[in-house]
Amino acid sequence: MCGIIGYIGKEDAVPIIVDGLKKLEYRGYDSAGIAVLGYNGFDVVKQKGRLAILEERLASRLLENKPLSGRLGIGHTRWATHGEPSDINSHPHVGSKNKIAVVHNGIIENYKQLKERLEHSEHGVSFASQTDSEVIAQLAEHYYSGDIIDAVIKVSNAVEGSYALGIMCIDEPDTLVAVKKDNPLIIGVSDHGNFIASDVPAVLKHTNKVYYLNDKEIAVLKEGKVQFFNMDKEPLKKKIETITWSMDSAEKGGYPHFMLKEIMEQPRVLRDTIQSVFNDGKNKNVLDSVNISGYNKIVITACGSAFNAGVTAKYVFEKLCRISVDVELASEFRYKDAIIDNKTLVILVSQSGETADTIAAMREAKSKRAATLSIVNVVGSTIAKETDYCLFTAAGPEIAVATTKAFSAQLVLLYILAVRFALKTGKLTHKEEEAQLAEIASLPDKVKMLFEQIDAIQKYASTCVGYKSIFFIGRNIDYAIALEGSLKLKEISYIHSEAYAGGELKHGTISLVEENTLVVALSNCERLYGKIMSNAQQVISRGAKVLFIGNCPRDDTESEKLYYINLPKAAELFSPSLSVIVLQLFSYYVAANKGLDIDKPRNLAKSVTVE
Repeated sequence: MCGIIGYIGKEDAVPIIVDGLKKLEYRGYDSAGIAVLGYNGFDVVKQKGRLAILEERLASRLLENKPLSGRLGIGHTRWATHGEPSDINSHPHVGSKNKIAVVHNGIIENYKQLKERLEHSEHGVSFASQTDSEVIAQLAEHYYSGDIIDAVIKVSNAVEGSYALGIMCIDEPDTLVAVKKDNPLIIGVSDHGNFIASDVPAVLKHTNKVYYLNDKEIAVLKEGKVQFFNMDKEPLKKKIETITWSMDSAEKGGYPHFMLKEIMEQPRVLRDTIQSVFNDGKNKNVLDSVNISGYNKIVITACGSAFNAGVTAKYVFEKLCRISVDVELASEFRYKDAIIDNKTLVILVSQSGETADTIAAMREAKSKRAATLSIVNVVGSTIAKETDYCLFTAAGPEIAVATTKAFSAQLVLLYILAVRFALKTGKLTHKEEEAQLAEIASLPDKVKMLFEQIDAIQKYASTCVGYKSIFFIGRNIDYAIALEGSLKLKEISYIHSEAYAGGELKHGTISLVEENTLVVALSNCERLYGKIMSNAQQVISRGAKVLFIGNCPRDDTESEKLYYINLPKAAELFSPSLSVIVLQLFSYYVAANKGLDIDKPRNLAKSVTVE
């Protein structure tokens, strides 16, 4: 949600910032802007809409012989919170004295009080925008008395809420300052200059050496060095990290969309994630060190697709471990005064490791002395650093807003966690554990087998473009993964969809079924095949069409109303890893046939870092 990129160095900042903003488009935005500090002060270009419009503005400036240029600059993609999407509400914001320019990701909760204070001060500050972010620029100017670090410290102490900030001061033209609280911000270093950014892809073209800022840490960047300070202005020593994945990982590689590329990468991602547990390394050490016998309850909390992974995993944990598992939306968990204590293990799942509600849920759990274990995809993220234990998925960068490979990697780590916990608690023998892990290890090859049916999935999806509603049904663990299929479809195709437990159809849901409704039925639980097929026939008799996805034997031949997609045979508990591939491809091709912006669906952001 929102993206920040800043540069100070030997080269022109503008093309570097534009390229960085493109790499951050996946975070979601409705406007974009750039500010550079040149000989004549700040030069700002910002525009509502896509980056292409901003680039047109920059090109027209060049034709007018007024190019935007400078070796110090900040850029931003904004996702509107306070104030409608507009040119004036776009970032960067410059204070009324034209002394300080700011980009901001987050929400300032006390901005109204601060704004009123500044408006009614002796200087009578005049605000230009409707945003909470402009308060930061105006407040920094109010506090500035010759030292930008002092001003940043005072701003950080005055504001309430979340923020990642990039700040330039006209009186200190050789300095770029960054600070964060509850929003991600990295510092990149290279031979030609230094960077601030919301995420690694924005700087990876120039460097794979980065620092991860912790909350309330200040980074001071100059052309040839980076320094870090705490809120008492005391120097900090920080460890530089090396990013191991290449720039190719963040490129489409010939695919029409990142989402399709990321779907097709899943056999490798699953294999790498599974191997990360068996090979010596952090994931193996974490699994070996968690003493599950010390807990009498597990709570899984997450948002969006990660929540659906948790719902799916509940069935696996309870079946194998015979321990009570609750699955909570992080946005609800943080406010409900959850019944947890030091005998509870709270598992937090987040692709980015920066999801605001999940961070709050983690801190709530820790305040109640629960143990915390996270599954994340980003080394150095807030959740990864603050939980007691952390497992890393091997998904690499995921650019499409709708998650695919990261979800699958989360799911397979949850499977392995459940199997290892079952062994540690004596619910599985070593031989049974080996058999379960062998089933999990077979998943990558079975996903490859599924790709042989892509043409059939694509062909069926092409007939589904006109539906206004599509329903997903399943029983037991098939219902859990139906939730993810429904979410994936609505995210990128803008078709209304809902997932229902098959047994609930007659409790109200079936009233929504009418002529030519599409129902997607999932069936990998052989003992429940007859039940779900009965549900399918019930909706067919009311005029619906059914797409039947599963590995159970067919009782009915295909017809105009009933179409099958067969899955490779897999253990029931791990079958969602195959079902979800078909659901992802189905959603992708429905959206592709509608000609939609699949990687950047409207109103959505990749990482929800504010409430």
